[in-house]
Amino acid sequence: MNRQEYQTALDAALEARAVWLEKNEYPKLKEEFRNFHTAFEAIYTLLIQKKLIHEDPYKQEAKIGEIAVPKAFDNNGDRVDQLTMNLSAYDNQLDFLVNFFQISIDSLSLENIKRILALARYIDWARFNNDTQSAITKALVEVITQARTGSDALTLSVLNKSLDALGRSTALILNFLREATQYNREIYKNELRKKITGSLNAATMEIIKKKFSAVMSGKIFYPDLAEELIREDFDPAGGRFKDAVLAALAIPREKPAAAKKDVDLRKILLEAFPIIGGVSHTLFDMLGRLDENNLVFNEKKEGFFEKLKVIFDKMLNKEPRPVIYEIEYIDSARGVAVKEKVNFAVFRPDLDRHIRSFGSLGSKEGLIRLQTMNEKQLLGILEKAIREAQTLHRTLGGLDEFFRTEASREAREKIKGIRPELAAIKNAIVKANQKRHEYSATLEEEEQLKKLGVTSVS
Repeated sequence: MNRQEYQTALDAALEARAVWLEKNEYPKLKEEFRNFHTAFEAIYTLLIQKKLIHEDPYKQEAKIGEIAVPKAFDNNGDRVDQLTMNLSAYDNQLDFLVNFFQISIDSLSLENIKRILALARYIDWARFNNDTQSAITKALVEVITQARTGSDALTLSVLNKSLDALGRSTALILNFLREATQYNREIYKNELRKKITGSLNAATMEIIKKKFSAVMSGKIFYPDLAEELIREDFDPAGGRFKDAVLAALAIPREKPAAAKKDVDLRKILLEAFPIIGGVSHTLFDMLGRLDENNLVFNEKKEGFFEKLKVIFDKMLNKEPRPVIYEIEYIDSARGVAVKEKVNFAVFRPDLDRHIRSFGSLGSKEGLIRLQTMNEKQLLGILEKAIREAQTLHRTLGGLDEFFRTEASREAREKIKGIRPELAAIKNAIVKANQKRHEYSATLEEEEQLKKLGVTSVS
C-alpha cells in the first residue's frame, strides 16, 4: 500500500486500538494494581505488627502529585530504618496509583508508563529469593524469613498467599504495560510522520532530529522510534514492517478454550462485507439533507430565468450544469490542509451509484456471489470498497463543513448537518479495516505455524 493508504489504515487501527485499550485493558490494569496493592498491604501491615519494621510517623503527611519510584535501598544504613522508609514510600505510591491516578489513554504516556513499570518492578516479586540482584528485594526476603520463624498457620498463610498474588499480578501488570507501550510507540511515530516526515521523500536521523526541536519542542526524542519510522516509510522493504505494525495493532481475538481449529480465512473477509455494505443505508439516509442543502445554498443565486433554464434542460435530457464547491480537508498522510473542487452535479449521481454498489456488497444475493470467490478476489474487492468509503467520507465531510460555513446567514439556519451519518461511515470503515487486519494477522500466523511444522487441528 502507498503512504496515504498506510496512513489511513494506521489512523483507523490506532483509533480502534485506543477504544479497545480504554474499554477492555485499562480497567483490568487498574483492577490488577488494586489486587497488587491489597496483597502488598497485607505483608506491609504484618511486618509492622511483628515489629520487623517501624511505622513511618510521617507517612500520612507525604504529598504525592505524580508517579515516582522510591529511592534505591541503601545497604550502608540501618536496614530496619531503610526498609521502613522505602516500604512506606512504596505503599504511598501504590495508594496514589490505585486511588488517585487516572489510568487512561491520555494519562498513560510513554513517560508515565516508564515510571509505572519501574514502580511495578521496584521489588522483584517474580524472583523473590536471595538470588535476586535487587537490594531492597534481598533485604525484604530476609525480613519475611524472620517473620515466618515461629509464626502461626494464619500468618504463614497470609504471607504465602500475598507473595503468590504479587507474583501473579506482576506478570499481568507487565503484560498490560507492554500493550500500552506498543500503542504509545506507534502514536509517537505517527506524530513524527504528520509533523516531520509526511512531506519528505527521504528522511535520515539527522533530518528528523533537526526538525524535532522546532515542531515537537518539550517532548522527549526517542532515536529508536525514529529509526523504526525511517525503516517503515523509506526502506525498500518497508512494506513488511508496515504490515507488522498494523498486525500488532489489530484487536486480539478471544483465545479459544479448546484445541486450535482450522481457520477459515475467507470467513474473516466475508464478515467484513455486511459491515462496509452498511454504508449504503447511511448514504441513502443523508441524501435528502444533502440535496436540500444544495438547494438552500443556491436558491438566492438562481433567478426566475435560471430556474426556467434548469427545467428546460431536464426536459431536453441535457447534462446538468456544473455546480462547483471548493471543499477543504486534512490530508491524513501529510497532516496538511488540502483544497479540492467538487462538481456537485457529477458527485450527486455518482453517490447514487455508490449506494447501489455498497448495497450489493451487503445484500443476501451479493454475499452468495462473494462466497464463490477466492481469498485474493475477496481481499481486492474489500480493499477497494474501504478506499471508496474513505474517499466518500472525506468528500462528504468537506461538503458538510462547506455548507455550514459558506452559506449566507439567512440560509445557514436551514442547512442540515450530516455528522451522525459521517460518524457511522467512519465506524464502518474502522470495523471493516479491523477485519482486514485480522485476516492479515491470521494469515501471517498460519504461515509461521507452517514454517515451524505446526498444523491446525480440526
